[in-house]
Amino acid sequence: MGKIKLDDIDKQILDMLIDNTRVPFTDIAKKLLISAGTVHVRVKKMEDSGIIKGSSLTLDYKKLGFSFIAYVGVFLQNTSQTQFVLERINDIPNVTVAHITTGKFNIFCKVRAKDTTHAKEIIFRLDDIDGVYRTETMISLEESINDKKRLMHSIFNEL
Repeated sequence: MGKIKLDDIDKQILDMLIDNTRVPFTDIAKKLLISAGTVHVRVKKMEDSGIIKGSSLTLDYKKLGFSFIAYVGVFLQNTSQTQFVLERINDIPNVTVAHITTGKFNIFCKVRAKDTTHAKEIIFRLDDIDGVYRTETMISLEESINDKKRLMHSIFNEL
């Protein structure tokens, strides 16, 4: 499948949607001096082509009491157990992201917890999964960069 062509209007629409996925199409249209129908058609085109996959809601986990973040590298006894282990990891709701990786770990997970005691419970659940040889944990002290727009603009420059 070839690259999808985006023009400047498409890029500006995406730029505004990255800031706020709930921004009304009429607001986008006013800023870009086009009709709301045009915005709707362009967004639909980007959804149909797979460039836009749904929308997301950003939560303030600190305000919800889940400010502790840990990254857990999972070592497997055998790589053939990867899918089985991922299915068990998926049953742990505090594991918000899991990647199959190369290098040191077989699986790399992001864990959100209330505090260190809660994180320890979650990590012990990961350790107890059949097929997990051991885990290695890193604690996040601070999320310093979380900026989707920089990557998006870099991609736009390559198009």
